[in-house]
Amino acid sequence: MSERPDHQRVPRLPRAAIHRLVRKVRKRPGTPPGTLIYTGPPRVEPATVHFMRYSKDRVEEGRMEGDTTDLLSPDSVLWVNVDGLHDVGLIQRLGGEFSLHPLILEDVVSVGQRAKSEEHEERLFVVIQMLTTDFDHGKVTSEQVALVLGEGFVLSFQERAGDVFEPVRDRIRSEGSRIRARDADYLAYALVDAVVDHYFSVLEELGGQVERLDLEVMEDPSQATMRAIHELKQEMLVIRRAVWPVRELVNGMIRSESALIRDSTKTFLRDVYDHAVQIIDTAETLRDVVSGLMDLYLSSVSNRMNEVMKVLTIMASIFIPLSFLAGVYGMNFDFMPELHFRWGYPLLVAVMAGTAGSLLALFRRRGWL
Repeated sequence: MSERPDHQRVPRLPRAAIHRLVRKVRKRPGTPPGTLIYTGPPRVEPATVHFMRYSKDRVEEGRMEGDTTDLLSPDSVLWVNVDGLHDVGLIQRLGGEFSLHPLILEDVVSVGQRAKSEEHEERLFVVIQMLTTDFDHGKVTSEQVALVLGEGFVLSFQERAGDVFEPVRDRIRSEGSRIRARDADYLAYALVDAVVDHYFSVLEELGGQVERLDLEVMEDPSQATMRAIHELKQEMLVIRRAVWPVRELVNGMIRSESALIRDSTKTFLRDVYDHAVQIIDTAETLRDVVSGLMDLYLSSVSNRMNEVMKVLTIMASIFIPLSFLAGVYGMNFDFMPELHFRWGYPLLVAVMAGTAGSLLALFRRRGWL
């Protein structure tokens, strides 16, 4: 079977992009619900558990080695953060200590979840995708963050070390801050808000790339420009997959009837909802602009090709009558009256020059030159 020509081949996403957009399922069919199977990329670094326990008057923080439930107290809020989901034994131990439903633990270690919020036996479970920009490779990386809200505590689970929660930690360390005087539901709100607000930074970085590509397409488009536009479209797909469900997630937290989320915190969640709507609008606008850049690039390349073809067509139109005259007087007939005319050659050259000049004047008058 013959292969398709290059211009008829269907463009395909690179393998790396497909891995980021399509969730892998590593569970065997028929596996009982609640089975903990880590579905993320293999990791060798040990998982770590850090805690922050705070109240209006004091703050404690450090790395956890033993039972974290010893830190629970009715007059303080406990935040336990786990970096590394590949340690299934650690996740299972924490689930037993904090009485987490098996389905929560299953979703925690199964990365690539769609953003959502669910209630399980006096626990509020939240999954959200944290976006960061890899400046070295120009890629947007998506990492799953799972939050579990309980009475007096919040658990956060991340795939790897490094997050966007440092401003929240600084607010907790700051004496007299609002978060120190609030309950655990306000901490959960602050973590979701930190992830959502960081979306603006990612979109701002991509917006700068879109502006640079727009200028490049208008001035000097090349094959590298087309590849950059195509890669940017892939990044917009990653962003769209992460941010679109956030509005539904936050709306679910606002409408939740759980006693874990107080009405005073729902007021702040409505602000997060507004931010989520703005982010979706911005992401869709950038996505439309990037799609328009591809059309603009194709139009620009087509216009350049048309300009080249116009020049070649004009040159051919000028030389066709000249070639005709040269062909007529290049025939080897004995009885051609002009062959022995003394001024025949300069007269023929003058006719050719006049013909070419007349055609150039005609083309210029019609705006073709």
